[in-house]
Amino acid sequence: MPSRQQQANAIRALSMDAIQKSNSGHPGAPMGMADIAQILWCDFLQHNPNNPNWMDRDRFVLSNGHGSMLIYSLLHLSGYDLSIDDIKSFRQLHSKTPGHPEFGYTAGVETTTGPLGQGIANAVGMAIAEKSLDAQFNKPNHQIVDHYTYTFLGDGCLMEGISHEACSLAGTLGLGKLIAFWDDNGISIDGEVEGWFTDDTPARFRAYGWQVIEVDGHNPEQIKAAIINAQAESTKPTLICCKTIIGFGSPAKQGTHDCHGAPLGKEEILATREALGWQYGDFEIPDDIYSAWDATQSGVQAEQNWNEKFSAYATEYPELAAEYKRRMSDELPAQWQEKSTDYIEQLQANSANIATRKASQNCIEEFSKILPEMLGGSADLAPSNLTMWSGTKAISADDASGNYLHYGVREFAMTAIINGISLHKGFVPYGATFLMFMEYARNALRMSALMKIRAIQVFTHDSIGLGEDGPTHQPVEQIASLRLTPNMNSWRPCDSVESAVAWKSAIERLDGPTSLIFSRQNLQPQPRNAETLTNVTKGGYVLLDSKNTPEIILIATGSEVQLAVEAHAALTAQGKAVRVVSMPCCDEFDKQSKEYKQSVLPSTVSKRIAIEAGIADYWYKYVGLNGKVIGMTTFGESAPAEQLFEMFGFTVENIVNSANSL
Repeated sequence: MPSRQQQANAIRALSMDAIQKSNSGHPGAPMGMADIAQILWCDFLQHNPNNPNWMDRDRFVLSNGHGSMLIYSLLHLSGYDLSIDDIKSFRQLHSKTPGHPEFGYTAGVETTTGPLGQGIANAVGMAIAEKSLDAQFNKPNHQIVDHYTYTFLGDGCLMEGISHEACSLAGTLGLGKLIAFWDDNGISIDGEVEGWFTDDTPARFRAYGWQVIEVDGHNPEQIKAAIINAQAESTKPTLICCKTIIGFGSPAKQGTHDCHGAPLGKEEILATREALGWQYGDFEIPDDIYSAWDATQSGVQAEQNWNEKFSAYATEYPELAAEYKRRMSDELPAQWQEKSTDYIEQLQANSANIATRKASQNCIEEFSKILPEMLGGSADLAPSNLTMWSGTKAISADDASGNYLHYGVREFAMTAIINGISLHKGFVPYGATFLMFMEYARNALRMSALMKIRAIQVFTHDSIGLGEDGPTHQPVEQIASLRLTPNMNSWRPCDSVESAVAWKSAIERLDGPTSLIFSRQNLQPQPRNAETLTNVTKGGYVLLDSKNTPEIILIATGSEVQLAVEAHAALTAQGKAVRVVSMPCCDEFDKQSKEYKQSVLPSTVSKRIAIEAGIADYWYKYVGLNGKVIGMTTFGESAPAEQLFEMFGFTVENIVNSANSL
């Protein structure tokens, strides 16, 4: 049986060889954390390489994602679908081993990491999901939800502010099955971190309410004992502070920033092989080390043991078992389509003059009754975002059976935590803040789009229409920014009906995130016939038309749709043939067939005006060089909303004059 040191050295060898071959990468972290990884993966991690999506597997997150060869080595050695040729293709086009771990590319990679700090925040979300499912489904003598979330993180993750947001909340929620390993090597890209990072990290995490254990990261017995102690603490998350040597084994570069983000070099790799006693060639792993690492048989057995537990659970609690499998498979209830469609039709028949943020709350009220997996939250703005409903029950350290998270003023962590909850499965997670403050969460929003996961964000106070709070709170460029993010669907509805369609679309969408953008001010309901109502789902549709072929098209979203409707009446009275297009979701409209888009925006009609209280430039893709945009080109001002709309040209008079000028 190969020694632990030899097994860990396999990680070091694969990492330095792959990085050298690609002439790009970060060998320091994989080589420094190899001993920790060997203990965790060989002695503790419950997983099945033959079924990477086994429901009750432990989750492993490499938050310091630049050390990606660490997880690729672990997956390859353990028996996942990651061959030695995949390792040799590290950082190459279309490979399973991209520069940073990417969800969906590589079996066994639980989340995309690289932007530092977000991996630990994702892990917090996964641990929340585990604890909540435990509270909702486990019964005496039946523990069908029983797994840990492990995460590796480095100094960079701890320096990023998101780690404070997420780890603070993790302590408050008492996430006892979250175990983090800090790679305390004292080195970052610029050199020794003591010049810019002197925090007392153990004290910081104790203040959060974490258990903190300090070990030598190259001492297997200390690492093993620390993990046992971490698992024994059920009421607190655990940080295991591992003192390590970056680039361990490299005679000339270990302990320095020279091995952080660059290949070791051929001569240094030879010297490292000699120093480690690794007597094998490039990418060569002896059979006995492969056998020692192989987790395929133990993984099959672990899943089989769980299947037997689940079968016994299903016998005693058949309805709960079926519900658990449905939720973990991202399946909606059988009655979802009928009930959600009926609700939208009822709204069209009895729609009220309310703010779309209130319409959103009504949707949450209605849909949460159908979907027990709805898990909401807000970044300390619930009374303004209107994300709570009559059945709201907050999750706490003592009771995780609820359906709502008070995230506090933590927009970035909230969004990344939601990503982790979504990746874990079992919930339809949504969060909320003012649209302006999506800027704090920008990178986590991008990550949800990159990973193509269902994560729903509610953004209220959508324009200068929020009024007196002024330009610090008035979004201008944010809607365009969201629309320009690939794979992000952004809905800005004009009334209750469009709000409900937007929510329904977001819930049903499994291949990407959705931003729902709602108004503070009341908006009038719009009339629609059966065909028009159906077309709302297409993102853009003809709301009002002329008797004859239109000579001008008005395109609007949100609160500005009513202005377009009133301008339609005024222009029609002047004898103009006018069409009003409501465009609640440009992203969905752009996915429609050429024929449908042509039916809404015929190329023969070049006189077009777009009206939106957001940045103007986005809309030229629809109105062309011959059209006009009534939009924002500056930041807002502090004043009542009606004064601001008049000041910036969002009036029926300005729309009519602009139309006549065309």
